[in-house]
Formats: sequence, C-alpha cells, structure tokens
Amino acid sequence: MTSIHPAWLPETVWPYQIQHLPVGQHLMAYTDAGHGPTLLLCHAGQWQFLWRDLIGRLRSSFRCVAFDPLGSGLSDRVPANLQSLTAVRDAIGHLIDHLDLRGITLVLHDLGGVTALAAAATRLHRLDGLVAANTFGWRPTGILLPGMLRIFGSTAMRELDALTAFLPTATSTRLGVGRQLDRPSRKTFRSGMDRAARRTMHRLFRDAARDTEVCRQAETTLEHLRDRPALSIFGAWGDYLRFQSKWRARLPRIEQTVIPRGLHFPMCDNPTVMAATIARWHQANHRPTC
Repeated sequence: MTSIHPAWLPETVWPYQIQHLPVGQHLMAYTDAGHGPTLLLCHAGQWQFLWRDLIGRLRSSFRCVAFDPLGSGLSDRVPANLQSLTAVRDAIGHLIDHLDLRGITLVLHDLGGVTALAAAATRLHRLDGLVAANTFGWRPTGILLPGMLRIFGSTAMRELDALTAFLPTATSTRLGVGRQLDRPSRKTFRSGMDRAARRTMHRLFRDAARDTEVCRQAETTLEHLRDRPALSIFGAWGDYLRFQSKWRARLPRIEQTVIPRGLHFPMCDNPTVMAATIARWHQANHRPTC
C-alpha cells in the first residue's frame, strides 16, 4: 500500500516512496529503495529518517529497506500494550516475510539490534551477515546499561519528554542526528517524534531493561552468525559502554571501524564514510549473485 507524503514531510526532504504494510489492525510505514543486495536498516525508538542520507549513498548498489516500528514516525500510533520489543520484533519479521527478503545484511542501530536479531532467529536462512552501528545484540547485564535503560524508560522520564520533547530536540542537534542536517531536515525529524511517539520510545527503553525472550532470541541469532561476515561501525566518541569489544567476543570474524569524531549516530555523523565502509566490506565478503 503506497501513500502520499504528509505535509510535514516534503519530497525535497524525504525523496523516497513511502509504503504501508498492515500489521494486525495497524499500518507500518516502510521504504524500499534501490536495487542489489538487501540491506535491512533497523532502528527502534525513533524513526527511519535516521537512515535518509545513508540510503541516498547506497541505493545505487543496494536494495535499502527501512521502516518505522508501530508507534513511531510514519506508522500508526498504537496502544501501550503494543509498545514493546516483542511487538517490534514481530513487525520486523512480518516485513521480512511480506517482502520475501533473502540474502539480508542486517544494519542495526540502538534497540534495532536486539529486535531485528530476534526477528531473524526464526529466519536464519534469509541472513547473509550484519552491520552493527552503536548497538547491542544481547541481554543487558551489569550496572550501567540496564541502569541507563531503566532511567530513560521510567514513567517520570517518559512523561517529561512527552511534555517537553527534550530528547528529540537534543537528538536533532549537531550532537546527534542533526550533525549534517539543514534546518528543514531537523524540523522534519522532530515532526516524526510527536508526543505519542515519544511515549512509545521510552516504553521500549523500559522493556529493553528487562531480561526478555527477545534478548535471548537475539543471542541465538548471534551464535548462528559467528562464522558469517560481520562489521561494526561506532562513533569514535560514542562507544562509552564498550560495545565494540563485546561484539568482538561474540563474533570473532567481525571487522571493526570507527567514525572520526562520531557519537551515537554514525549514519548521521558521516554517512559518506559509513556508506563507503559498508560497500567495501560487502564487496570483500559476499560473492556476487547471478
């Protein structure tokens, strides 16, 4: 199902066709742009605008599929009981099946890591490899990561952000998604994070702090990928939880790189370098298909 751009998302800012997929009683928005090997661009908590500039640099050589989980971006807003990692996992799986994606390279960011890996646990035959960009793919352990997730997932933090929009506002600056964006693009990013979407984001943080089946399924997928091509791309100033070393421990063959001066959004900090790194790595590690 194809839809027109809403008024706040002009084609000059989002030059890709928007499509919608029924997921239960709701519609999930996705973008399917380009031709070639499939990159499934996965994020949970914000929305697919994060991937705009990366898609623009890769769609001449890759099929780039991005989406907005229910409750965010261009997708339908949903009740609280559907604002969970399980719901995101199921929606990703539904999208994979609907598009019959094969030979997938998962490109993961933030909570897109555990959710997409969990969705892939029952679709392992469809995977070729993964790119991890400032994300994790396992159960949160220790003190720091679970503590951060609980703080950002708390009711107080959720309602404060619902009232003030402090997190999307901060994220849209040069310290986040907005590093390479002009003013209209920053405004558009914030428009996709309305009050309901902000509440959804914080409920996903809360859910991620728990020892969930989604995280266990993600770990199962990582075991399957131990001998598959893998790449991690982190901002040079963004690996404050030392995820790079944890990816290395789980995927010994992984190639690792950093974005100079990058923070939490490498695809936005320097989309040119990230796109070139993915293209070179993919060419070196995947045989062309006839």
